Parts: sequence; C-alpha cells; structure tokens
Amino acid sequence: MVIVMTVNASSLDISRVAEYIGEHGARPHISHGEERTIIGVIGYQHTVRREHVATFPGVEKVIPISKPFKLVSREFKKDNTVVSLNGIKFGDNKPVIIAGPCSVESEQQILETAQIVKNSGAHLLRGGAFKPRSSPYSFQGLGKQGLKFLQKAREETGLYIVTEVLEGMHVPLVAEYADVLQIGARNMQNYELLKAVGRINKPVLLKRGMSATMTEFLMSAEYIISEGNSEIILCERGIRTFVEYSRNTLDLNIVPAVKNISHLPIIVDPSHGTGRRDLIEPLSMAALAVGADGLLIEVHPHPEQALSDADQTLNPLEFRRLMHRINYFITSQENYSPENGEIRVTG
Repeated sequence: MVIVMTVNASSLDISRVAEYIGEHGARPHISHGEERTIIGVIGYQHTVRREHVATFPGVEKVIPISKPFKLVSREFKKDNTVVSLNGIKFGDNKPVIIAGPCSVESEQQILETAQIVKNSGAHLLRGGAFKPRSSPYSFQGLGKQGLKFLQKAREETGLYIVTEVLEGMHVPLVAEYADVLQIGARNMQNYELLKAVGRINKPVLLKRGMSATMTEFLMSAEYIISEGNSEIILCERGIRTFVEYSRNTLDLNIVPAVKNISHLPIIVDPSHGTGRRDLIEPLSMAALAVGADGLLIEVHPHPEQALSDADQTLNPLEFRRLMHRINYFITSQENYSPENGEIRVTG
C-alpha cells in the first residue's frame, strides 16, 4: 500500500506513520515530493491495517497497490523519475546517448573510443571491465585495470562512465570508478547483486533478461529501489525468440508499456537487440520514435579487431552518421507543436 500525506503534514506526522509501519513488521519507504510526502509499505503489508493508518494525523489517503511491484509503479509515484548526472538527465524528454566498446581491451583503445564518442556528441562512455561470456575461453575483460583505463578516459574527455558489475563483492570497487553501474541481462535476477547496488548512492542501469517478462523486469528494479536506491535506468536489450536473422528480437513494445505503469526511465540497446551492424541505425530511430529515454550503442575504432561483439559494433563513421540522425530527430521533436501537429520553424 501507499500512504499519501497531506500538503501540510509535519515531520512528526510522517515519523509516526513510519514508526507504526515498522512496529508491525513492515518497512516504510519515504519519498519526499515537491508538494507531498508518500510512504510506501514494504514487506508484510497484511499486518498494517489500512483503516487504522488512515486515522493518523497528516494522512490524506491510503492507496492499495494491486501490482506485485510497488515502488516502481505509477501508483506509487505519478511523476517520471529523472536520473541526473550533473545536467545529463535520463527521463527528461531528451534522449541520452551512451556509447563505447563492449570490452575495454587496452588503454589506447578506450581512449581513442572515448574521443570518438565525445566528438560525435554522445553523453556517456560505456565499456566492460568485467565481462560475462558464454564461453569460458572468451575474453573476460581486464578487471580492475580496465576500470583504471575508463577512469583515465573520463579525465581526458569529461564523459561519465557506465560499466558492468558482476558480483556483489565487486560493487564497492566498481562504484569507486564508475558513474553508472550496469546490471547485465544474465544478472537481472541475481537478487543479492540487486540488493548490493540498491545500497549504494549511484545510478544503476538495469538490463532486461533475455527471457524476462515485463513483470519480472520491473520486479528486479523493485529489489533495487526497496533497498533505498531509486536512481534506476531500465534498458531493453532484446529477447530470445525463434528468429534466426538477428541475435535477439528487440522488443520495442516494452518502452511505451513500461512508461504506462512505471515512473522509471527506459533506454534501448539496439546493438544487443539485433546483433547486426546494419540494423542498429533503423532500430535506434524506431526506439526513439516510441519514446525511449536514450540509447546504448556499441562503438569501436576498428570493429573488425574487437575482442567481443564485433558484428554488432559501429565504426566511427557509422556512429557519426547515426548521431547526425539522432540530433535531427531531437531538433524535430523540439520544434513539434502537439497542438496543431505542425513543425515550428525557428531561426
């Protein structure tokens, strides 16, 4: 359930409600909005009597939530969550572009890629220091040395860093170097890892599992937010189907579907979603057209030499062309007048 406090509810009113929830075996999750404070009841909700809570001073109303996910639902929070990194905002109606190689292979490679990403107008640099691979004989990443290379790339370009964390015990180490911690598709239901990133004060990029339903996807986000971290960016990266012409099937349906029932921002990874270099550009534009809050694109100075995901990686020229189309799309959206369906001519 969700407890909505009145506009003039005092801190004492809020603390009394929270104390009552705790005394009855549940856990309060307090969210302070611009006008009202909302308290989510986490855990054994059946012990918290709705009709009794409604009588507390400062309580405006008590709303039961029917969905299995509580804190990530729009029933809990009506307004969109905006995840901000010093001016770069996920969920603020302007797409954020994350780009870089699948794996950090060397200092030279990541520094060169960072310059390409920066000069093309993208906002964040991605690169894997720890890599979960299907084969134990494939390149597994450079580990801590890769994190240091990413840190140097950030120092030289100013780009924020997105990188994957594989285990709960690695969370403090990765958080020391990364600005956004990525949870990969294979770890979407690694609940101990989700709890670990839920206890840090940094944004988390959560990828959808390759066979996960939307409810399972959002329940994984619920694990993170229930630990106190609401800075979550969802990421659709393709699901496994029967098609043979692409690595995965990019499920763009989930973007507007998630936005209808959750307040969290959602971006799209067309690189993993297709596994084909020639499909990345059209699927990127399609993702933006259905309302994605950003894109995650694999870029490498020399894709043919990449140690992982070579077939789904753009070269510098291809990435610049894609960014040109993205910028044109953004400009068109900014000049679009929803009142009359016309493009406003400016300048």
